[in-house]
Amino acid sequence: MSLYQASMHSVRNLLISSRCTLNLPTFTCARSLSTRPLRQTVSSEQPVKLEYLQFDPPSPDSVKNSNIAPIVVLHGLLGSKQNNRNVCRRFAKELETTVYALDLRNHGDSPHARTHDYKGLALDVEHFIDTTIKQPSVILGHSMGAKTAMAVALRRPDIVDSTIAVDNAPIDAALGSDIPKYVQALRNIERMGLRSIKDAFEVLGKYEKNVEIRNFLLTNAKFKSDGTVGFRVALDILARALDHIAEFPFNSRDDRFIGPTLFIRGTRSHYVPDEAIPTIGRFFPKFVLKDIDAGHWVISEKPAEFVKYVEEFLRTPQE
Repeated sequence: MSLYQASMHSVRNLLISSRCTLNLPTFTCARSLSTRPLRQTVSSEQPVKLEYLQFDPPSPDSVKNSNIAPIVVLHGLLGSKQNNRNVCRRFAKELETTVYALDLRNHGDSPHARTHDYKGLALDVEHFIDTTIKQPSVILGHSMGAKTAMAVALRRPDIVDSTIAVDNAPIDAALGSDIPKYVQALRNIERMGLRSIKDAFEVLGKYEKNVEIRNFLLTNAKFKSDGTVGFRVALDILARALDHIAEFPFNSRDDRFIGPTLFIRGTRSHYVPDEAIPTIGRFFPKFVLKDIDAGHWVISEKPAEFVKYVEEFLRTPQE
């Protein structure tokens, strides 16, 4: 499944305001976007109450009999809980456990917070596990979500059964050059007062030619109360936080998670270089590394391989 296919279900449900039809396959507008007010910005001193989707196994008795802990899935920058629904359903069914896909702070339907760093992101996830799941869980994250998962494991190992980090490493590393460009593009679109998603799509084309990526970015779109195109993500906050998102504010001399940890990297991505492997081992001494022939969007590019590696890891008895 491509990134385009993974995001199109959300696009169909959201980006359909002007009875417009783009000159693209399966991208048709027919209904209106929600005009609910955008999320309110709250103080970051307390944890943010995260919105989530819950995926249960087919049989209620499965959870009682499963030896797999609940799984918490964390998206990347400019993503949402909607991104990985297909793999979440598979995990719930095949591993017979409950899966929770979260909207991290400043994303999706979760509240906005003035700060966006791994301390705050981890605090929110910890609060969710403490108050909603109430038992140690598998923390699985992609990109920014991967570093958040690692942060939770290092800060609160008591609530982490195991950690799965997808295409990111516990290192300070510059974000891809496209990330600031995408944030700025969405900020510009929001300021333009556009009244159709077709216009937003065309403006976005000045920044990104790839149709799949444009469709992914536009899954964040919604209409504001004045009828103009806005976005669920807190763009101004994220623009100021890009340096924090690139860093990893932990020290392997003081912080270590000794539980089972799986790293999955795309071999055509630069986020987990070979040079980072010794650092991974210092933070996570029981880590396993799996490579997939993919770019940064590992889950959507190679979902079958991704699911295979995750399920093998979680089914393997740990010491």
